[in-house]
Amino acid sequence: MRVVVAEDQALLREGLVLVLERDGFEVVGTAGDGPDLVRKARAHKPDAVVADIRMPPTQTDEGLRAALEIRQTHPQIAILLLSQHVQRRLAQELLEQAGAVGGTGYLLKQRIVDGETFCSDLRRICRGASVLDPEVVATMLGRARRDDPIERLTPRRREVLALMAEGWTNAAIARRLTLTEKAVLKHVAHVYQELGLTTHPDEHRRVRAVIQYLGR
Repeated sequence: MRVVVAEDQALLREGLVLVLERDGFEVVGTAGDGPDLVRKARAHKPDAVVADIRMPPTQTDEGLRAALEIRQTHPQIAILLLSQHVQRRLAQELLEQAGAVGGTGYLLKQRIVDGETFCSDLRRICRGASVLDPEVVATMLGRARRDDPIERLTPRRREVLALMAEGWTNAAIARRLTLTEKAVLKHVAHVYQELGLTTHPDEHRRVRAVIQYLGR
């Protein structure tokens, strides 16, 4: 898979390239700011873009803006954004823009320390999944209002919901929770029923709908 990496800190950028190439990815371009990321993505048309959210020239959300611009013109390119801290608003905006395309991820930079997991997440994103860092999901779940239907979910169904938001399939959730896939399907059905998300059966739409709901 061909990847463009965007990170303004040279050491971290080189580290990302090393981790990706060691796992079999082909890094076809690197960028140090938002406009350069857009140019490199348009020139190389990679399978995926991995970008820091905060980059020059404003050091605010240039990476996110560049990614959204790329998504508008090249929806087939998977997007993985990285952040130092949980930024709930940016995670919600990114997933809202993902739409029916999927192939979107938001991970904390700490995840890069575990290169194998990081590359596995990127491969899932390239296959169309929407993947959120577990810490981001925990933050969103923890901020649910008392009047939210999510409060009516059992602890087990909240676990299932969290793993859904991280982008795991029903089969993967079953393995992680030591359940049968049939049991997971039943939990998922109840989650959808409580949250009013029964019209979003496919993987990336269900993640988008869940995250949008939790972000209200």
